[in-house]
Amino acid sequence: MSKAVHRFAVFVACATFFLIIAGANVTSHDAGLATSDWPKSNGQWFPKMVGNLFWEHGHRMVATVVGILTIVLAVYVQLREQRPWVKRLAWGALAAVIAQGLLGGLTVKLNLPLIVSAAHATLAQLFFLITVSLAVFTSPQWLSAEPLASDQEQGASLRSMSVISLVVILTQLVLGATLRHSATWDQALPVPLLVAHVCGAVVVTLVLSTTVGSVLLRYRSEAYLSRPATIAAVLLVVQLGLGLAAYVTRMRSPYDPQPLNPMIAVTVSHVACGALVFAATIVMTLRVFRVVRGRRRQYELAPA
Repeated sequence: MSKAVHRFAVFVACATFFLIIAGANVTSHDAGLATSDWPKSNGQWFPKMVGNLFWEHGHRMVATVVGILTIVLAVYVQLREQRPWVKRLAWGALAAVIAQGLLGGLTVKLNLPLIVSAAHATLAQLFFLITVSLAVFTSPQWLSAEPLASDQEQGASLRSMSVISLVVILTQLVLGATLRHSATWDQALPVPLLVAHVCGAVVVTLVLSTTVGSVLLRYRSEAYLSRPATIAAVLLVVQLGLGLAAYVTRMRSPYDPQPLNPMIAVTVSHVACGALVFAATIVMTLRVFRVVRGRRRQYELAPA
C-alpha cells in the first residue's frame, strides 16, 4: 500500500468537507436560484461572479474540482491498492459524486423542491462518509493496528454503540438539511421540523456521549481509539453551542429578506461542525471495528 494514496485520500476528504461548506453558503445566502441554468450559469461557463451568483456558481466550481479529484482517486486506488474491497469503495465514491452532481442539477431545474434539495444534502454527507472511510482504510495505522481485548465482559458492544451513533448523527444531519431547505430567511421555520431537529440533537448528545464515554472508559490508554472519541466529544459540545447560536440569531431577525453576515457565519459553522462530528464518529467507528473483537469470535471489518 502506498502512503501517497492515503495522503491523496485525506486531501479528497478535506476537499469534500470544503464542498459541504460551499453548499451551506448557497443555502444560507438563499442563492439556490441565483441562476436557472445548469450546468452553465446565465448561459456561461465562467459568468461574472457577482451577488448570489458568486455562491451558486462558486459551489458548482468547487463541486467540479471535487469530482475531478474523485476520478483521480478512483484510478489511483485501482493502480496502487491491492485490496479488492478498497478498490470497489473507490468506484463507489466516484458513483456517489456523479449522482450528487446530477441531483444538484435537478434541484435547479425543478426550482428547489424540498425533497430533492434534502436528498442532495443527504448524499453529500454519504459521499463524505465514503471519502473519510477511504482515508482511514488507506492509512498505515489501519494495517498495523493490533486487536485489543474483547468487550465481551464489558457491557454493551462498542461496535453496536458506534454504529448507532453514526445512524443517529446521519439522521440528524438529514433533519437539519431538510429544516434549512424548508424556508428562506424571510419565512418562519416549520415548527414540526424544528421540534424534530431539537429532539434529534438531544438523541445525538445522549447516544454519542454514551459511546464516547464507553470508549474512553474501556480503552483510555489506546490512542488509536481514544483520540477520535475525544475529538468527537469536543466537537459535539461546540456543535451544540453553534446550534443554539443559530437558533437565537434566526429568531432575532425572523423576517429579514436578506440574512446578515453574523447569521450566515453561525449557520454555516453549524453545518461544518456537524460534518466534523460525523467524520470523527466515522473514524472512531471504523477503528473500533478494526481492533475491538466481537462478543463471539474475533473478526475484522475486512481483510488487510
